[in-house]
Amino acid sequence: MKIFMLLPLLPALFHSGLKAQENPKEKPSFKVYAVNKAPLRMNAYYQLPLGNIKPAGWLKEMLIRQKDGATGKLDKLYPLVMNERNGWLGGDGDQWERGPYWIDGLLPLAYILNDQELIAKTKPWIEWAINSQQPDGYFGPSKDYSYEPGLQRNNSRDWWPKMVILKVLQQYYSATADKRVLTLMTNYFRYQLKELPKNPLDHWTFWARYRGGDNLMIVYWLYNITGDKFLLDLAELIHQQTFDYTDAFLHTGMLAQKGSIHCVNLAQGIKEPIIYFQQHPEQQYLDAVKKAFADIKQYDGMAHGLYGGDEALHGNDPTQGSELCSAVEMMFSLENMIAVTGDVSYADQLERIAFNALPAQVTDDFSARQYFQQANQVMITRHIRNFDQNHGGTDVCYGLLTGYPCCTSNMHQGWPKFTQNLWYATPDKGLAAIVYAPSEVKAYVGNGTEISFEEQTNYPFDETIQFKFTTAQPAAVAFPFHLRIPSWCKQAIIKINGEDYKAVSGDTIIKINRQWKDGDLITLQLPMDIFSNKWYENAVSVERGPLVYALKIGEEWKEIKNDKDPVAYGNSYSEVYPTTPWNYGLPETGDNEFGKAFTVNTKQQLDNYPWNPESAPVELKTKARRIPSWKIYNDMSGPIPYSITNGLETSKDAEEITLIPYGCSNLRISQFPVISR
Repeated sequence: MKIFMLLPLLPALFHSGLKAQENPKEKPSFKVYAVNKAPLRMNAYYQLPLGNIKPAGWLKEMLIRQKDGATGKLDKLYPLVMNERNGWLGGDGDQWERGPYWIDGLLPLAYILNDQELIAKTKPWIEWAINSQQPDGYFGPSKDYSYEPGLQRNNSRDWWPKMVILKVLQQYYSATADKRVLTLMTNYFRYQLKELPKNPLDHWTFWARYRGGDNLMIVYWLYNITGDKFLLDLAELIHQQTFDYTDAFLHTGMLAQKGSIHCVNLAQGIKEPIIYFQQHPEQQYLDAVKKAFADIKQYDGMAHGLYGGDEALHGNDPTQGSELCSAVEMMFSLENMIAVTGDVSYADQLERIAFNALPAQVTDDFSARQYFQQANQVMITRHIRNFDQNHGGTDVCYGLLTGYPCCTSNMHQGWPKFTQNLWYATPDKGLAAIVYAPSEVKAYVGNGTEISFEEQTNYPFDETIQFKFTTAQPAAVAFPFHLRIPSWCKQAIIKINGEDYKAVSGDTIIKINRQWKDGDLITLQLPMDIFSNKWYENAVSVERGPLVYALKIGEEWKEIKNDKDPVAYGNSYSEVYPTTPWNYGLPETGDNEFGKAFTVNTKQQLDNYPWNPESAPVELKTKARRIPSWKIYNDMSGPIPYSITNGLETSKDAEEITLIPYGCSNLRISQFPVISR
């Protein structure tokens, strides 16, 4: 097994939240991960230092494609914003969220891959942010400029962009132990405590009021390192000035109302009650978020794991758009909610988004993306659709800057932060594998023993996950190993060194307490049955394990020269047209018979990059019938027939159709009407 050396490991880990003996001259004899300081509530899990988790298999290929694509080259691909004029480099150019967004994904990618070229690209942004701090504690751009096309040069003192940079700096500290981060944050948070009563979160724009949870999260993180009591006072103030998600989720019916909230504000803000729960562990904060997810699914939810939000909340018709920023921000929110609560449902939801919505919205080479994706998407064209916001009709086209450029800057955090949250440290001095993908982890357990696990798997396409344990210790190492059993799994089988250990029902975390020896092998078998979920108009999704399956539609791609928009919106974009029928309904079956209608075909060998129609590792075959009246409308699949419509005309003969994982699709039907047999 390859062991990664992650900078000087001990200093980095120590400053990232490890405690050692009080005498710094003595070599530490034990190391344990720090946990929340009183009076904060103990969390279920704690994030490992950045760089301790390394991707493998298809996930490593995904991150390498980011490195070789837009994440590693955005300064060249988007020079209007990401050049030396950027306000976060001291220039007079764009000084709002887009530069910080890029670094918020580039920096974790750089340190996870230990790529010195990418690390060097992050350094000027880090150094300028740290060196920009003023005597009163303020940091960042501080001068407004007049309008210039394609740039955001005003509201320099807005609280919101600083929240993104605070996330960047937290990750940078986790990887490097640079104490200047602690100094900057301490001084800035003292500044916030003084200034927020006069200039609250929504003083410059409304964004910070809805996204205050990101600010709150970093305040608690710093408190757990420094123990400065004023940070708890600041946390109370930030919570008071942040939009009251708890009340809105519990009492207002907000999520049942179209247009009630911006889609990305919801993705970022949904974690705020649970973040605040650490300081005030009251059941209402947990209940609010649970109700929010239930309401999202009922009123706005779609099979891919997100919701209609194009840009405001827009219901659950599968032709409504879902913004790419919503995907990566909801993933980040879920990752933090998992750490606080240990709730299996949040890990299930994270995988649903990561394995379905996220890969479908970005091209294979990570150089172009959609601003909005559709759960039922049968044409990708420049056309004004029935979205809440339209941007010249390019919202679903693949391009670097189509739709609106915020996603161009923000999409980079998705896979690196997903990698960073596959594994967690536990308060009982163990290790937890909560979200699954091929990876390797280095951590300390027990009283400071260094261990590693190699996670060998083709999950989410395959049912088997193996964890190979490695330690240099000659004696056995005692620690608890936490494993999540997803809620979709009826019964998981766990084996240790080939011997049956336990059969476990889904929707739980199992803890394996034992003496671990070098070379131990844990096998987790997660049988993947085919099942369905109901959505808008009683349409059904076809699901197997964490994956949603979508109709495989033939594609014709066209590269379009963009001669209609200013250069700020890109020189070209791609349209995709269907070359095979898409208007199929699935015959009605009983709930217990649904899976029997499908044949599962799996590839013997997983391609390095599995996320496209040609490389789809799994295909489902079934019979379906076409619905002649279900036609193209407004360059979309028209109104979906209600399941089951009495007397609906369908084709006489059934046809065999092929379904592939949603994340492998570009054109798709993922929510099928049900028709009478």
